[in-house]
Amino acid sequence: MNKSVTVVGGGLAGCEAAYRLADLGFAVTLYEMKPIAKSPAHQMDSLAELVCSNSLKAARVGTAAGLLKAEMRLMGSLLLEIAERCAVPAGGALAVDRDEFSRLTTQVIEGHQNIRLVREEVTALPDPPVIIATGPLTSPALSQAIGQRLGRAHLSFYDAAAPIVTAGSIDKSIAFPAARYGRGGEDYLNCPMNQEEYEHFWEQLVAGERAPLKDFEGDGAKFYEGCMPVEVLAGRGKDALRFGPLKPVGLTDPRTGRRPWAVVQLRQENAAATLYNLVGFQTNLKFGEQKRVFSLIPGLGNAEFARFGVMHRNTFIDSPRLLDRTFALREQPLLCFAGQLTGVEGYMESAASGILAAGQLARRLTGRPVLELPPTTMLGALSSYIADESVTNFQPMGASMGLLPSLEVRIKSKQERYEALAERALQALKSALG
Repeated sequence: MNKSVTVVGGGLAGCEAAYRLADLGFAVTLYEMKPIAKSPAHQMDSLAELVCSNSLKAARVGTAAGLLKAEMRLMGSLLLEIAERCAVPAGGALAVDRDEFSRLTTQVIEGHQNIRLVREEVTALPDPPVIIATGPLTSPALSQAIGQRLGRAHLSFYDAAAPIVTAGSIDKSIAFPAARYGRGGEDYLNCPMNQEEYEHFWEQLVAGERAPLKDFEGDGAKFYEGCMPVEVLAGRGKDALRFGPLKPVGLTDPRTGRRPWAVVQLRQENAAATLYNLVGFQTNLKFGEQKRVFSLIPGLGNAEFARFGVMHRNTFIDSPRLLDRTFALREQPLLCFAGQLTGVEGYMESAASGILAAGQLARRLTGRPVLELPPTTMLGALSSYIADESVTNFQPMGASMGLLPSLEVRIKSKQERYEALAERALQALKSALG
């Protein structure tokens, strides 16, 4: 039995994969190119860096994101455990202090006796068994090597990160603490806009000067809907933001006693509550334009930006033509992929794919049959989507209740239906795991 496995990439998927294999007794070599080389979007030298946001989405089990987390707990997720240790207030969502999250993950990985962490850029595909988990910002050299090996063109889209402002620079006489419909206490700061303020902001936003995409020539500006730059969304119509990230429903401005015309929400970024990010404000505006335009938001007139938003390229392979449900290459099962490179979309989805890829690879290496995940589980549904050869226009996919088969009994209430789907999923996964 081959007891040595290589994992390439120290993001969420790579860390979960390395930890799972190491805990199963395999000698793991984990390659991470930082700090030797960094992508335009990365800032930290540590592992499991959260680039776009510090939110890991909804925590409630009766949601797609919450169900995925519940299934990951059953699968022994390392990163979910760490996330809960460094959580920050975020209403019904699980959000983390991203510095602490990355620090703790690095500490665990570096301290594992079966993991050898190598800080080095990998430019060629290592010999199997190997898991490639280099993420949506795979380096050009390795990306080219993957393309040559797979013999198929990569697909790519653009992704963007939201700016972060200092808590002390937010005008608390305007921005008020509250969560929509009172869920989660007062975990967000809300910057209310009346109609005149909103329309002026919208006009300046859509007219704002954007940074050139010279680093991504040849790809075409194909944006993923789940991380749409705010100025691109605004360009779809004057009310697009009001029905999206700036929706005012469930909130009351204490200054007026009424629902605002629009609301910009700020979510706590770190445990010390010294930083807040602008929810839904991923952007490709030039830095000066971000300062000018976002300072028009009531409560942010004197905002100090700890980090401006940035745009970067996301790359993923044509998984339905290449991978099976275990995230392994169909023609070479000991060559596996995990994370956003496969087309799963989201932090927890990436981590979950690392758990699955590692577990299934370990089974193959020990002569055991691979685990058959029920399609009624979120993990099973996601892996099935990734490997579905009938999908023609493959696009990234995150956890969604729409991926799950319908219930045998029709339930009219959406909340009750989702709760029933979640209960069915967890029971099915428990049975599959034995």
